[in-house]
Amino acid sequence: MKILIIEDEKKIADFIKRGLSEENYAAYTAYSGDKGLDMALENNYDLIILDLMLPGIDGISLCRELRKNNFKNPILMLTAKDRVEDKVKGLDSGANDYLTKPFAFEELLARIRALSRKDNSAQPTLLKNGDLQMDLLSHTVTRAGKKIDLTAKEFSLLEYLMRNAGKVVTRTMISEHVWDINFDTNTNVIDVFINYLRKKVDGENKKKMIRTIRGKGYVLETAD
Repeated sequence: MKILIIEDEKKIADFIKRGLSEENYAAYTAYSGDKGLDMALENNYDLIILDLMLPGIDGISLCRELRKNNFKNPILMLTAKDRVEDKVKGLDSGANDYLTKPFAFEELLARIRALSRKDNSAQPTLLKNGDLQMDLLSHTVTRAGKKIDLTAKEFSLLEYLMRNAGKVVTRTMISEHVWDINFDTNTNVIDVFINYLRKKVDGENKKKMIRTIRGKGYVLETAD
């Protein structure tokens, strides 16, 4: 899940980004309204955390501009203001939820999860591809009924492959959705994690699902 944090207080923005990265979100930061608007319109983010008071374009105007430009994903607004009229103005501008500073990080995570459920209510919480099954709620993976133990990063990588089963995904696509903007795409870390998954998911199974497309990327083969 790609999240854009638009917050001019660098310390707060970096704290949120670090915490989200530890929860395996791909988090990005913009320290001004103008930069945030440019990033939001140029890239596809699943959710935006937006501060109300920003240099350049303020949060209310930015939110309205995003909605005018057909940004349909959730926007969570942050502010030090707790007056009812400020909250109403934020929600009326197109925000989906409102969180007043200071806040507990656990509450921020809960708000993000709630917004994700609302936005993806039609999406299944159980991903299946042949005998490979991933339960997003219990965070478990099985193949042919046998449980596969994965690290958090392996789970995120396999989830991305399963959501794009049958499609070639490039290293850049993987780095953007599974790692974050500071990830060095020149390293072989992605190849290493793909090999970890191969050993765990394919293993001794006759049908091999994870395939490398030379010069392009990887594909999770769909079941016959």
